[in-house]
Amino acid sequence: MKILLKFLLLIFPMMMNAQVQSEVSLIKYEDLEKHLQQSKDKFVVLNFWATTCAPCVKELPNFMEVNKEYSQNPDFKMLLVSLDMARDKEKVLNFIKTKNLTAEVVILDDVKRMNNWIPRFQKDWEGEIPVTLFYKNGEKVFFNNGEMSLQELKTAIDKNYK
Repeated sequence: MKILLKFLLLIFPMMMNAQVQSEVSLIKYEDLEKHLQQSKDKFVVLNFWATTCAPCVKELPNFMEVNKEYSQNPDFKMLLVSLDMARDKEKVLNFIKTKNLTAEVVILDDVKRMNNWIPRFQKDWEGEIPVTLFYKNGEKVFFNNGEMSLQELKTAIDKNYK
């Protein structure tokens, strides 16, 4: 029995980290747009954040709790879009691992054109983060500029997901 318990204690952390990605892609706006198009049959929670943004880091556990709750739903997808610099890719990867981020994370490496792509998500968005958007059937149904509590996030998802 003790051997079984030791084995389970050793293997359990590995199983918990199985969903944490080991690589992070650098993408351009067009890639993100394609990603959203390919997910148009899903309810997509899209969150813009950065490792250097305190409110972003503070709200990420809320997103992970929601992702855990909905991860078995085939029509649900969460995508975390890091606005960290491409040169900080390793920092983002380490952050993913240490914070146990289970949602897909990409780095949007398109800073030079940000004034072009930011208004495509929301006309009055000026680029502040964190920002959260929901897409349903390929259409934007929700936009939130600023940090979201767990209750705010759950309420917004309940209102827009069904």
